[in-house]
Amino acid sequence: MQVGKPYFINLACTGVIPTKAMNSHVPLHYEEILADVAQALALGVQMVHLHARDNAGIQTADPAPYGRLVEAIRALPGGRELIVGVTTSGRQDAGFESRSRVLELDGLAKPDMASLTLSSLNFAQSASVNAPDTIRQLAERMATKGIKPELEVFDAGMANFAAVLLKEGLLKPPLYVNVLLGNVAGAQADLLQLAAILAALPHGCIVGVAGLGRFQLAANGLGLLAADGVRVGLEDNLWFDQQRTVLASNTRLIERVIAQAHLLERRLLSTTAIRDRLGMTS
Repeated sequence: MQVGKPYFINLACTGVIPTKAMNSHVPLHYEEILADVAQALALGVQMVHLHARDNAGIQTADPAPYGRLVEAIRALPGGRELIVGVTTSGRQDAGFESRSRVLELDGLAKPDMASLTLSSLNFAQSASVNAPDTIRQLAERMATKGIKPELEVFDAGMANFAAVLLKEGLLKPPLYVNVLLGNVAGAQADLLQLAAILAALPHGCIVGVAGLGRFQLAANGLGLLAADGVRVGLEDNLWFDQQRTVLASNTRLIERVIAQAHLLERRLLSTTAIRDRLGMTS
């Protein structure tokens, strides 16, 4: 049990799927994403996970909008310390070349982290294709560029693959892991299934727990009970209530996690502290 232990929040603010038609609060444009990140910083959030869209609102692998966003975030109060991650999602394109372009950013545009999903998987209406060779290539490129993998784990098999990549030398400790619960084809948001994943992960991982859709609230609670922190945001869940009558915003979701943590007497880690745990320099 992690009651009383400091924790972190990782904000996944946009994602691949959400649109304005689904929720008017979804930040799709540069200024909107920047505004949500600024509010997250003011609330004490230490990490953000970024997706960018093209002019048609479609997820893009073009590194230019990511670089522009990262540079602007660095200019915000506290932005130099914030841990900024970018996606290498396989939901729109399974290929290594397009997905790795964002890893070429440098200078103030360079991200601290990049997502690395550890297997292919099905969502409710689409698939994320992640071939073993592509996963290895992305891990190798991240290592070369000095970008820490933001490992995405949806079941115990993916946790095992993290151990395989660690043994192969493609990952270096300490590992950062998002455990995502509640997907139709993955582990569900209950303590037993989370415990199985935590047991399968290599020793010493820094773990945040996320929940998809209506499972976000429960999964965040499990993360605060059993892990190092949580991932929260509109990428994973568009509704504030279980009845789906109140649209969520990133700010309200962050505030709800903070309220949950307060009941468990958990306070937010400083960004410097989580950077130190992850072996990062600001």
